Amino acid sequence: MAILKVKNLNKNFGKVKAVQDVTFEATEGKVLSLLGPSGCGKTTTLRCIAGFENPDQGEIYLDNRKITPFPPEKRGIGMIFQNYALWPHMTVYGNLAFGLQIRKIPKDEITKKIKKVLGMVQLEGYENRYPRQMSGGQQQRIAMARALVFEPEIMLLDEPLSNLDAQLREEMRFEFTELQRKLGITAIYVTHDQAEALVISDKIVILDQGKIVQSGSPKEIYSNPKNKFVAGFIAVTSFINGSVDSLIEDRKKVVVKTDDGLVIHGFNNGFDIGQKVSVAMRMNVIKFIQDENKSDKNTVNIFKGRIIQSSYLGNIIDYKIKVGNWEVRTNSDAKHGFKVGEEVTFYLSLEDIIVTREE
Repeated sequence: MAILKVKNLNKNFGKVKAVQDVTFEATEGKVLSLLGPSGCGKTTTLRCIAGFENPDQGEIYLDNRKITPFPPEKRGIGMIFQNYALWPHMTVYGNLAFGLQIRKIPKDEITKKIKKVLGMVQLEGYENRYPRQMSGGQQQRIAMARALVFEPEIMLLDEPLSNLDAQLREEMRFEFTELQRKLGITAIYVTHDQAEALVISDKIVILDQGKIVQSGSPKEIYSNPKNKFVAGFIAVTSFINGSVDSLIEDRKKVVVKTDDGLVIHGFNNGFDIGQKVSVAMRMNVIKFIQDENKSDKNTVNIFKGRIIQSSYLGNIIDYKIKVGNWEVRTNSDAKHGFKVGEEVTFYLSLEDIIVTREE
């Protein structure tokens, strides 16, 4: 059941079209992520939902109640900002109590609510600490507690983990996911981190230049990107451009040829002969052939190339390979390293080839 509906949302800043005809629905108890590069319109969309920006066109509904005309405090929405926005001169108790006091909630009830919400985020006993006395991860949890204490119908999170170091950010992803599922919170989560979106989301909406370019489950987005932009943004991907040369097996498969003579086989995604396409290759799907004499001579998608760059990353080595006029990236176990300049042979299975529109 959809709890939030955004319909034909438009927002301009002068001549800049920040949000263009954005429409999506968030399901109750699920996490929907707005994902995209900087300047794509995801934070502006979130601020329109929260009421901090007035859209030029479009409507926003919460539980079938149109909230577009309402001020932020009347929308029943909790917001977690990128910098947490905690009052530095107030204790944890003061930060959580301030909004409740403005609403004239009785003191005893405020204390009960704060005790309950601190238990949710596993920070019982921290009521008298100041934000400066707490770690980044603890401050992030306090920001979440402050949003939860109002018992909102939906929570909005604007890149809440971006200020944390890499290891803590990864830990907090799983903490957020566990808490969200435990409480059944409906959340709209803004991020530019692809891995973060894949981990926490039930649905991902990808934006580019203010427009939605694809939406779906993490698996759908990752496995079946609609175009080259989505394929390249959702994961580290190499691209080889070409044209559909032929269709085989009742049009279920395509044969793509490049200007420099490479031939690539993949599954057809609605293309016809002659169409310009881009073949996407993810880093983790390229497999090296150590002994060509043992490889199946009938296997398609076998390529020869030369290592032009090698980056040691501990347990793996990141390679850049020159193949014809193209460069592809992959990684391999560090125990079996190749040297820069070394000739290599590799292959990709049909299932690992993604044929997308070239645009």
